[in-house]
Amino acid sequence: MTRVVFLLVPQLHLLDLAGPAQVFSAAADLGHDYQLHYVAERNQVPSVQGVPLVADTTWPELTPDDLVVVPGWRPRAHPPHGPVGVDDLRRLAAHHASGGTVASVCAGAYALGRAGLLDGRRCTTHHEVQDDLARRHPAARVVRDVLYVVDDRVVTSAGIASGVDVALHLVATRHGPAAAAAIARTMVVYARRNGHEQQASAMMRYRSHLSDAVHRVQDLIDSRFAEPLPLAELAAVGGVAERTLTRLFRRTTGLTPLGYQQLLRVERAEHLIGHGTTMDAAARTVGFTDARMLRRLRARDARVPRHAGSSRPGSGTPPVATRAG
Repeated sequence: MTRVVFLLVPQLHLLDLAGPAQVFSAAADLGHDYQLHYVAERNQVPSVQGVPLVADTTWPELTPDDLVVVPGWRPRAHPPHGPVGVDDLRRLAAHHASGGTVASVCAGAYALGRAGLLDGRRCTTHHEVQDDLARRHPAARVVRDVLYVVDDRVVTSAGIASGVDVALHLVATRHGPAAAAAIARTMVVYARRNGHEQQASAMMRYRSHLSDAVHRVQDLIDSRFAEPLPLAELAAVGGVAERTLTRLFRRTTGLTPLGYQQLLRVERAEHLIGHGTTMDAAARTVGFTDARMLRRLRARDARVPRHAGSSRPGSGTPPVATRAG
């Protein structure tokens, strides 16, 4: 089980809290073992939007597998040092020191800064307070105009809706991109990435179309992209003939089913390699028999201009193919 503990402060923004909470709640609904907790210095916590919140004043026992999230607040409602008390700052620092992950949304980055967790690390926050965060924490490396930054289990995000993005990223890191895509579709949002990866995942870049048949086929490929998927099986899921599916898929996404599957495999492999997995192990994990095909696809993609976040069919697309497998 993973506990997700939200540290609530007076005058927090509801979406800073509700967005990530919805992601992890949806993950639990899909069978992943998450348990959400809400803690604060007082039981009653007023929000900027006027909705009062109720929280526990006692923290649960944390393990290194657990996540602590500090939602943002309206900065002008608090003194410059922020509303998080010294005891809670110590808890944040101790949790990270024990191997746990600490995250912030929007102005919540100030709490991580006061806890000493931003010193020497890359971080971000809402664009309206980026300069102020950099001034107050000169040892931090503030990255401007990105959705979120992950640096040594310290996760910071730009605020408001980007809390959804970073929560989806954390789910994808632990459970794979298909789990994050399923949650994103449930929430009717885009699955997002950031840092050295493209901000919009392939699963969402090629979903801006209205073909139910292609969406059904994409759902299957998303969940089983590491397996051989005969075109006949995909066509049966879509309820169309094989040639019709290939034509529909290309017309709506700019890709063939195999091209889409390979794109998911390469994207997942890139993520694994970026987190220390060897090329051979990453290739086997995503369904290639060896690393040669992965190397060829990575080399080819490096030569193709990418348009992160583009919904235009054909952006960074692989060559045409006729089978998914």
